[in-house]
Amino acid sequence: MTQEKKSSAALLKIDRATSTPLHRQIYERFRTAIEQGLLHPGDRVASARSLASELGVARGTVEAAYNQLAGEGYFSPQGQAGTVVSPSLPSLRPVRRAPRQAEERAFDPALAEAAPPPPLQLGIPALDAFPRKLWARLVSRRARTTIAADMFYGDPSGHPSLRTAIAAYLRVSRGVACNPSQVFVTGGYRASLALISHTLLGRDDRLWVEDPGYPPTQEVLRSAGQRVVPVPVDAEGMVVARGVRKAANARMAVVTPSHQAPLGVSMSLARRLQLLDWASRAKAWIVEDDYDGEYRYAGPPLPALKNLDRHDRVLYVGSFSKVLYPGLALGYVVVPDSLRDAFGEAARTWSNGCPQITQAVVADFIREGHFSRHLKKMRLLYARRRRMLAVALLKAFAEDVRIDLQGGGMHLIARFDRRRESDEELARRAQLAGLNCQPLSARGTAGFRDEGLLIGFTNIGSALHAQQLATQLKAALRPKP
Repeated sequence: MTQEKKSSAALLKIDRATSTPLHRQIYERFRTAIEQGLLHPGDRVASARSLASELGVARGTVEAAYNQLAGEGYFSPQGQAGTVVSPSLPSLRPVRRAPRQAEERAFDPALAEAAPPPPLQLGIPALDAFPRKLWARLVSRRARTTIAADMFYGDPSGHPSLRTAIAAYLRVSRGVACNPSQVFVTGGYRASLALISHTLLGRDDRLWVEDPGYPPTQEVLRSAGQRVVPVPVDAEGMVVARGVRKAANARMAVVTPSHQAPLGVSMSLARRLQLLDWASRAKAWIVEDDYDGEYRYAGPPLPALKNLDRHDRVLYVGSFSKVLYPGLALGYVVVPDSLRDAFGEAARTWSNGCPQITQAVVADFIREGHFSRHLKKMRLLYARRRRMLAVALLKAFAEDVRIDLQGGGMHLIARFDRRRESDEELARRAQLAGLNCQPLSARGTAGFRDEGLLIGFTNIGSALHAQQLATQLKAALRPKP
């Protein structure tokens, strides 16, 4: 949205039925917009002629309002450059009042402002290490070469170049043999899961989910009318035998085999084979959520579960939120060949597709080798940052903390076994101090008993930064006298 558009008719709803003069209404709308922070010092406003045309009023009516606003110091005429909100005004944040109507809750400028993630946030890649200049060049190149066809609706299944790039990358790096026609680009993990649900499941179908697990998985499935069946996770991953006892005829299982969310364990080969055998016999589907399988710090990344699939029961789900940045809002699903037509029809029904230029830029990033180099750099960086945080926590808490480091991932688990407080209470104190730690126990069902703090380490800039955060966390968790 341009600066001038913010001051157009969208902000000025004129009521011709009221006795308030039109110029006074325009004056009051502008003044309110400035005082509430919708217009800022230096913002350009529409010319009197342009705004009069938009509102369907006489030019003199708008000029009368502008003159009053200028006389009171809200506007500053700039000659041929037009009129702007007075630069000498203080920058005002919106006044926060208790909303009285749904319309007032619909738009809150304070919520719309971008903000960096809080310290120790889970699941956010190292934003300081993203190659912004390279990315800007790729975006600029695509923008310069845009033709008319690029500006039309694209294939809702995904941009052809991105589907091809994803298929090539998965075949080489994750051991997933697939063709571009099996790859469906989505708006991220939730969108992928929703697409799968719409395509393959019906209301009241039962599904296995990991316990503990990733909360959005259950949220998406329950909202679609499915019945989730929590299945315990141990050191080898999902306990398949328990799933069979609880719901042998389930239609699907959703798992994170490479790096279980949130415990961090990798599913053993025996469990993988058990899960695949169950799916084959039950004619069920397996959704493999490989959300951060690229980040393994001891040896190469583990092959995907899909690599072992001999009966085409696995749907492989990936996302660019963890490997590039979450603002892309791009993910993908790789489906068995037998499901291509069904998913293509579902994509046409349920989606307009993702922004074409964004998909094209990601495809360039992958195809030109930047993606593989970026992942290699991030693996080394995250291993170092994880080590820095673990050392800092052990130094700050000594024997009062136990650090659980698995083979990969983007977070660690800190356990405070000697503390009487629950991990939910510890997380609450940390969050009050501005540290976004999460309680492990909240990721499981009522029967889940494990506790600890889930702590992200990817955006810790240095050893000194890690020490500062550990000291801050220790102060936040200090027992009350």
